[in-house]
Amino acid sequence: MEILGTTLRICVDDLEASVAFYEGLTSTPALRFERGGVSVAAIGCFLLMSGPEAELEVLRKVSATIAVKDVDEANAALTRVGAKVIAGPVPTPVGRNLIALHPDGSVFEYVDRNVSA
Repeated sequence: MEILGTTLRICVDDLEASVAFYEGLTSTPALRFERGGVSVAAIGCFLLMSGPEAELEVLRKVSATIAVKDVDEANAALTRVGAKVIAGPVPTPVGRNLIALHPDGSVFEYVDRNVSA
């Protein structure tokens, strides 16, 4: 499995203030979208999330988002080495993702940009 990069997931109370800070820090404009009642802003390697506490509680359990070339390949590799896929693969606005529980208890999201798949 080829890992292309990682994204740090940050739950924030004030999305607008946080977006301004991270846009200034990275000199990169935010890419914004909503998913499941959560407002999201992707800025460089940071993924800011704000919304209902019940939704954020679930999102906080995921340590990081890992970009991969192909989610199906990641699924096979994760399963082969003993991880448990607990959600997905499912389509997203920009590709596909899955959530995996590693044998050490860590939870990670794996994403690709294979929109047509």
